[in-house]
Amino acid sequence: MEIGKQLKTSIVGMAALFLFAACEERASSEAANEKSSTAEVLGYVNPLMGTDSDFSLSNGNTYPAIATPWGMNFWTPMTSKMGDGWTYKYHDKKIRGIKQTHQPSPWINDYAAFSLMAVTGDLKYKEDERESYFSHKAETVRPDYYSVYLADYDVVAEVTPTERAAHFKFTFPENEKSFIMLDAFNKGSMVKILPKERKIIGYCRNNSGGVPDNFHNYFVAEFDTDFEVGHTWNDDWKLNEDSLDAEGDHVGAIIGFKTKKGQAVHVKVASSFISPEQAQLNLNREIGTDTFEATREKATAAWEKELGRIEVTSSNTDELKTFYSCLYRVLLFPRKFYEFDANNKVVHYSPYNGKVEDGYMFTDNGFWDTFRAVFPFFNMMYPDLNAQIMDGLANTYKESGWLPEWASPGHRDCMIGSNSAPIIADAYLNGVKGIDTETLLQAVLKNATQSEGRPVNSVGRAGLDYYNELGYVPYDVGINENAARTLEYAYADFTIAQMAQSMGKDSLAQVYYDKSLNYKNLFDPSTKLMRGKNKDGRFQTPFNPLKWGDAFTEGNSLHYTWSVFHDVQGLIDLMGGDDEFVGMLDSVFEMPPHFDDSYYGFTIHEIREMQIMNMGNYAHGNQPIQHMIYLYDYAKQPWKTQEKVREVLTKLYTPAPDGYCGDEDNGQTSAWYVFSAMGFYPVAPATNQYVIGSPLFNEVKLHLQNGNTFTINADANGKGRPYIQSASLNGSEFNTTWIGTETVQKGGTLSFEMGSAPNKNWAISEEALPYSLSNSK
Repeated sequence: MEIGKQLKTSIVGMAALFLFAACEERASSEAANEKSSTAEVLGYVNPLMGTDSDFSLSNGNTYPAIATPWGMNFWTPMTSKMGDGWTYKYHDKKIRGIKQTHQPSPWINDYAAFSLMAVTGDLKYKEDERESYFSHKAETVRPDYYSVYLADYDVVAEVTPTERAAHFKFTFPENEKSFIMLDAFNKGSMVKILPKERKIIGYCRNNSGGVPDNFHNYFVAEFDTDFEVGHTWNDDWKLNEDSLDAEGDHVGAIIGFKTKKGQAVHVKVASSFISPEQAQLNLNREIGTDTFEATREKATAAWEKELGRIEVTSSNTDELKTFYSCLYRVLLFPRKFYEFDANNKVVHYSPYNGKVEDGYMFTDNGFWDTFRAVFPFFNMMYPDLNAQIMDGLANTYKESGWLPEWASPGHRDCMIGSNSAPIIADAYLNGVKGIDTETLLQAVLKNATQSEGRPVNSVGRAGLDYYNELGYVPYDVGINENAARTLEYAYADFTIAQMAQSMGKDSLAQVYYDKSLNYKNLFDPSTKLMRGKNKDGRFQTPFNPLKWGDAFTEGNSLHYTWSVFHDVQGLIDLMGGDDEFVGMLDSVFEMPPHFDDSYYGFTIHEIREMQIMNMGNYAHGNQPIQHMIYLYDYAKQPWKTQEKVREVLTKLYTPAPDGYCGDEDNGQTSAWYVFSAMGFYPVAPATNQYVIGSPLFNEVKLHLQNGNTFTINADANGKGRPYIQSASLNGSEFNTTWIGTETVQKGGTLSFEMGSAPNKNWAISEEALPYSLSNSK
């Protein structure tokens, strides 16, 4: 909603005066009068953005993560049954508990989860019986704090997080029978009630794969109220009255007491993947004697610090909310999977070898998604954090023999590609310090040269021997998604070459520059599209460019043809020049959203999300095509990039439960918004360039880790004015469709003059074009 005066986001230290209303429909009119000069940045974040999702249609497939940035443990309300990947669905009416969660995606599901729930009156502990009606009108949802009124029990449940612990507060009515229960979930669990210490301790072992045999999540819960009742339950929900311990497939603990009206019972909870003693240490260190309010203040400060690094000026409150809600998602994953021992040394339980090892470990990330924009964002804003993540990647290689591609918490067989390579190369090329360069180079080269011993199919490179022999993964040798693999391997080879060249290994670099041209082997001149190719060198037939899956991954040929991040000029040349290239780009948007779902046997949600957005065959809800809009810049028609970027920013994202146009995916779909709203996007990580789009905001200030500030101004900006008329960098004319990552790090001001009609003379020279390998030689 537009308002007359501009709103400017405050920076860290402002008072917490604005509590975000979860129901967006009611909040918009109130937000129009909210001055961000008197409001915390955190107040713009809506953790419910994307929660109106299910198996058939994703509007984000998110859950409200109550957590600190990159925290080891998240907490979330459960509206669904134990084990359901869609743990919180916005339109559900009942809550079963508040659980510790580590879920990166409903498709990957959760691990190490357990929950707390309060009830009053007759004891109800089974998940279908204990659930309580709730309303979003009596629910407060923020990254640093969650509160809900459990209507069936007249209880207000609140939680505020730390990295490895959380502080709960249950406010009860007057009742002779009030209970709090800890459900340790199935697949192996143990609980023990310690009345004298007012504690529940135990472990849970639930997981969805990717763990060693000795995997445990040890927890401790400390109460501030004496227990008058203590029960446990065993498998099949068998109640053991007056029992203090239980162990089995699925157990839980119940403690009870009489309460007065308004009596608050506090519970301090922490966990560890290392040991019960480490769980207690985590609790003592992160909460200790802190009050609930003090714990919350620390969580608030943690979010204000990180969100406040980007300062945005806009007259559109909803766009501020969308921006900071997306930024919140970017700052959640990958998860810190390390702890601090008694000597304050960084250690981690290895989800790869089952041992306690020294050093950093991060997890819950699919690099097929996040190599595109999340990790380039870290290199821009959080290089020290990314150095720790790189240390964790080196540790993964040392502990498992391979780099991760989809980790949760260990190797998972999901998605394709060799996308650890661009993540590592981009960090190195952007000067992230402290990287174990030789180990990581050895690791990416192993991916590119060794086909045996891969722990799961997604790790290393499926079809590697064919790829290295023929220059592509054949369609007819039983390796699915073969064309997509070929294209992603070729880009990974380019990033290896870039890293090797930067390290002075020129001969090695040349080998991988040559291999990065393998994308040409799948280009079909008759259709001007990428196409599966058989082992004998003939293209796969019949060929339907609208067919999802098969030779491609969660997309079709119209989507994957553009996956030549490193050599767009080479692709332009294959298509016959700029005009033909632009015509092919245009056709994707201009055709109806027709599709062929025969490979799957039903219409997968990614297809449906493309179909309903009224942007032709452009499928922004999934990752393969998200960079495509920026490719007009490479063909000397940047005004089309500007127009379409602005359309996606304002049409496909809102700060509401249905606010995404597909899976959010560990920050990637959010990172696209964050970058694009600022005015540029990392089309090809490992080229040290951002490609110019259309800035959404009047002003953005990036407070960089090195102490510099980079400012993006957009004068005469607003609705219907997406086109760049002119630009300047630090007062000098700026006439290119890219800006170097090093330029941003130096600080300064990039200014745009915006307009309602395109300036078709801006940034169209050969020198204005972003990097392509073909042009660099």
